[in-house]
Amino acid sequence: MKCQTFQSSSPTGKACRRSQEACQEWRKKAAVMLTLASKLKRDDGLKGSRASATASDSSRRVSVRDRLLVKEVAELEANLPCTCKVHFPDPNKLHCFQLTVTPDEGYYQGGKFQFETEVPDAYNMVPPKVKCLTRIWHPNITETGEICLSLLREHSIDGTGWAPTRTLKDVVWGLNSLFTDLLNFDDPLNIEAAEHHLRDKEDFRNKVEDYIKRYAR
Repeated sequence: MKCQTFQSSSPTGKACRRSQEACQEWRKKAAVMLTLASKLKRDDGLKGSRASATASDSSRRVSVRDRLLVKEVAELEANLPCTCKVHFPDPNKLHCFQLTVTPDEGYYQGGKFQFETEVPDAYNMVPPKVKCLTRIWHPNITETGEICLSLLREHSIDGTGWAPTRTLKDVVWGLNSLFTDLLNFDDPLNIEAAEHHLRDKEDFRNKVEDYIKRYAR
């Protein structure tokens, strides 16, 4: 009978039907894979765009900093205190320089004190980073080089901290004044040095001079 010889009921017909079902299943899987691939490609594109935008923002920020520094370095060199010298190890990198302060009065007279200054990408919204490279016995500078100077603080409760209106000239003049006008024993960073001064001023002076002979010539 015809109904008995219908291909779907024959072994060959069953094989064809299984083959058709397998093809349909493969097409479904392929469609899912293509959808996932498209999504991943879109996601990668978004990530790439974000990364490019971040890199572009960073480049713009550095460019702003470097344009500011060209002007500020010229102003600084024209208005340096007589006790200060600046040195740029790489003239193409104005954001890294060294300052030498040679006080001509007070406890630190005769010493040469080196400071390393790095101007971050976000300048002038944030202050330069400064470290004292010369070991010193000072109430506002630790023996490892940390410095207590209001204008180098991004946030200062007394209102004298960093502001975008400040410049490198202010930083250099401030560091220079740590050896004279801004020498502060009442609000010390190196508490031991401040207490030493309070306890015995002459012995404090002797230790300062000893440090100068050993580290600041």
